[in-house]
Amino acid sequence: MAQQREAIAVAPLADFPDGSHKVVKINGREVGIFNVGGTFHALPNLCPHQLGPLCLGRVSGTLDRRPETGWQLQWIHDGEIVTCPWHGMEYHISTGQCLAYPEVRLRTYEVWVEDGMVMLRK
Repeated sequence: MAQQREAIAVAPLADFPDGSHKVVKINGREVGIFNVGGTFHALPNLCPHQLGPLCLGRVSGTLDRRPETGWQLQWIHDGEIVTCPWHGMEYHISTGQCLAYPEVRLRTYEVWVEDGMVMLRK
């Protein structure tokens, strides 16, 4: 039988307005909590590129070009991309997917709101 992971109260919901993010320490590990359009996500605060503090980076979107758009540049995933402040590696917040290297995907944590508190399952 699978063991249920512990739920941890992170902070009051009021600490996370829409579009915000912050790094919290949970049992000695730093985790970035992101509010993207009212949906919460969490990633480890560690960029696998050179172990930079990923979640201290800025959140925005990214440029992309594809055959479907005639190879024209377009802005995508606005407010859904975190950029590592050390070397600019970009990750999709909801999936942990590295945009430059498809084989790299960060762990994501389950996050939800319960009784006015942001909760995380470690």
